[in-house]
Amino acid sequence: MQVTVQIPSPLRRHTGGTSKVCCAATNLKELFLALDEKFPALGPHLRDESGEVRRFLNIYVNEEDIRFLGGDGYAFRDGDEVLLVPSIAGGKR
Repeated sequence: MQVTVQIPSPLRRHTGGTSKVCCAATNLKELFLALDEKFPALGPHLRDESGEVRRFLNIYVNEEDIRFLGGDGYAFRDGDEVLLVPSIAGGKR
């Protein structure tokens, strides 16, 4: 089984510029472990100190928010596309 992970521009500095990763993860925990192994600097930007998904990180599977698919309990299917989207604040006042 293969899952494709899209890495957005703000996180690519932690992946050496890599924008897409394929892995054989069956769930979110395995996906994060695979990303940790390949890109150790990325992990702290995905999970907090207790191992939970960072509050300002949104995860989409095939353009659907993973929270509405079962969250951590969602079982990836072959060919799923995962998009990691960090919330970015800022702008002009």
